[in-house]
Amino acid sequence: MTDYGHLNPAEAIARIAELREVYAAVFSLPPYNEGPEMPDKFVGWVNEESKHPGFDLVAAYDNGRLVGFAYGYTMPSGEWWHHADRPAPEAVKASAKFAVMEWAVLPDQRGKGVGRRLMDELLAGRQEPYAALTVNPQAEARTVYERWGWQYVASTRPGTMPGMDVMVRGLGVG
Repeated sequence: MTDYGHLNPAEAIARIAELREVYAAVFSLPPYNEGPEMPDKFVGWVNEESKHPGFDLVAAYDNGRLVGFAYGYTMPSGEWWHHADRPAPEAVKASAKFAVMEWAVLPDQRGKGVGRRLMDELLAGRQEPYAALTVNPQAEARTVYERWGWQYVASTRPGTMPGMDVMVRGLGVG
């Protein structure tokens, strides 16, 4: 049985080794093909991003083993993804939005509803009227997000990372 739980910043940092392990297992695979330095960068990102207002992380455990997680934080009104090739839609830019930073499910757990439950738990009860994320356009996740009602609004190329699609979804609040 898979158990789901919300982790506050301190709890997320306390479990960073487990999160790093899942991140490495997921993002070393195609189409990401991330190198061995990226899991350590991920640790740094979580350490920094956990300080943002509205931070939340949902973890999925199957018989005590971390099998997936999703996390994000509140992106204030007026902010948008750096290096985006077009501005945010006006209503989105004018509002605070929940920025989903990572969503990862181990390959042997895919197709079991774990990813959907992680995202549903992460977004449930949020006060922001919108959620936004970036996704590799070649990833299966891109198709999944679209099926779940996310809409493509821009592209971005953060640093040395490959180009990413920016997607937005209304959360039915506000």
